[in-house]
Amino acid sequence: MDHDATGNRTHGVDAMRTFALALGEDASLRPDLILLLGDQVYADMTTEAMQEFIRDRRDIREPPGKELKDFEEYAHLYRLAWSDDANRWLLSTVPSAMIFDDHDVRDDWNASLDWKKQMEATSWWHDRIVAGLASYWVYQHLGNLSPAQRADDEIWQRISAHAGPGELDITDALDALADRVDREPRTYRFSFCRDFGDIRLVVVDSRAARDLTPTARALVDSTEWEWLDEQLQGGFRHLLVATSLPFLLPIGLHHIESWDEAISQGAWGRFAARIGERLRQMVDLEHWAAWQSSFQSLAGILTEIADGGRGDAPDSLLVLSGDVHFSYVAEVERSGGGRIVQAVCSPVRNPLPILMRWFSVVMSYGLARPVGAVVAHSAKVPDPPFDWTTTKGPWFDNNLSVLQDTSDGLELTWHKGVVENGDERHPRMEEVSRLMVGPRRSVDGAVGGRAQG
Repeated sequence: MDHDATGNRTHGVDAMRTFALALGEDASLRPDLILLLGDQVYADMTTEAMQEFIRDRRDIREPPGKELKDFEEYAHLYRLAWSDDANRWLLSTVPSAMIFDDHDVRDDWNASLDWKKQMEATSWWHDRIVAGLASYWVYQHLGNLSPAQRADDEIWQRISAHAGPGELDITDALDALADRVDREPRTYRFSFCRDFGDIRLVVVDSRAARDLTPTARALVDSTEWEWLDEQLQGGFRHLLVATSLPFLLPIGLHHIESWDEAISQGAWGRFAARIGERLRQMVDLEHWAAWQSSFQSLAGILTEIADGGRGDAPDSLLVLSGDVHFSYVAEVERSGGGRIVQAVCSPVRNPLPILMRWFSVVMSYGLARPVGAVVAHSAKVPDPPFDWTTTKGPWFDNNLSVLQDTSDGLELTWHKGVVENGDERHPRMEEVSRLMVGPRRSVDGAVGGRAQG
């Protein structure tokens, strides 16, 4: 988007750019890490500037039209996305970590086996997925790896071993890797884990690592799940689980997505299954709730950790997500043990239409819980293993969230950019909401939630 009056009006003020400008004036705001959770670029919904580049290369009236086709177009898209002066400076001075979501490749990427078959039947999908994953490796994934992980990476080994003469061309090797990852996701890992003292951050690939086999449908395949299970442990003061797709949706929406998965899998017969699949793709019903096997498994692990079953229970267990084009907080209803909180911030996004905003609000509160449960039960969807409520939000601003470790717990604040006196390119930060996620305390003030040895 352009950071002028038109761009700010149609898409909202760029929250990351606003933060960069504030950091340039106040160095005390400098974070230890920038974490971006998907849709960093839109390969399927391009701007006029991107379309102009495409027209100079090929006939934009031929498939895939205004969408991206190959690596060169991806490279230009990244240049457009990250070359704003303030954002470029921010990414060059603060460490970053990133994971993709669907729009980095295409809307609803790997929503189902039917979706993938539809894409593979086109003349352009193979080139798109290869270019999408190859460019992601270059522009995002490589920065997620530790020095030891880079040393083990098959592509990086070729780069580091090259001593000349001339430049090394890794095009064929990178394309081969991307093609293999799409066909056999178990052969490569995009998820990663970082420890910051006694705080652990686990970032989950919930797109490329899916198992789309109808009889074994999983948001995270068995190989990736084994790795994830190993990383999710107690013994940390705070455990952060980052997944592009919200784990705890507004409760009404959770029930609708779980119902849709059930009927798409045949709970109401073949005709209803076709309707369910169309609905899934039409309105993006493919978050954790729409992968009930994976949802139930992760819910069980998080509960076990919060109860102290995998070492000392963390003071807080925080799930970080984006994707849904709005921001909110949800918390699991628990009488003891560590807290389980879902925090969502969706800053790099297209704005939701007004109707979808009202729908999101309705799905978060009131009758959404009992009505949604009845709908889910009608398709014999199992009950969630715990209850949760939306405690803050939803907010529809173009937000950025700041997470700070304090002596009282993790402090989260959401911020937006505000234009004053018509100065569109120099917005100021304004706080939208604040939340403290700390340990529970008993009546006498003692900290609860720790396992007893």
